[in-house]
Amino acid sequence: MKEGVLEILIQLFEDFLDADLDSAPDRDSLRLELERAGYPEREVERALSWIEGLAAGSHGAASGGTRRAVRIFSGHEQRRLDTDVRGYLLHLENLGILAATQRELVIDRLLALEAEDIDIEQLKWVVLMVLFSQPGEEIAYQRMEDLVFDERRDAMH
Repeated sequence: MKEGVLEILIQLFEDFLDADLDSAPDRDSLRLELERAGYPEREVERALSWIEGLAAGSHGAASGGTRRAVRIFSGHEQRRLDTDVRGYLLHLENLGILAATQRELVIDRLLALEAEDIDIEQLKWVVLMVLFSQPGEEIAYQRMEDLVFDERRDAMH
């Protein structure tokens, strides 16, 4: 998935923040709305598949689990997720924002982006989407949101 797919995902994510979740649109309605907005059909389908993968993975990604699990990244993961991205993931775990199971879902969804270069900004958006998709993770979501916006304010100074 190219930058356009992440752009679609961010648009949908922001729309969900403002929407009534009881009346969430179905897949076909989302597809039609995104295509009418000018997004290419192929990228829309890839974005919707990405969301379905997030929903499927969210069922097993409760915040419990081993706090001090050591994650060994495969060669493929190391090539796709650079040292900064892997370090930021560890940082989020150390802060208690992500549990090991959530980290795995984040890694899965990052790799599913199929972007040539995965950077920390993409990681932050994926973490927000993962936490938002999981019931009971409102505090972790808020902490991540605060962290993202605090870092942006610091960068402006």
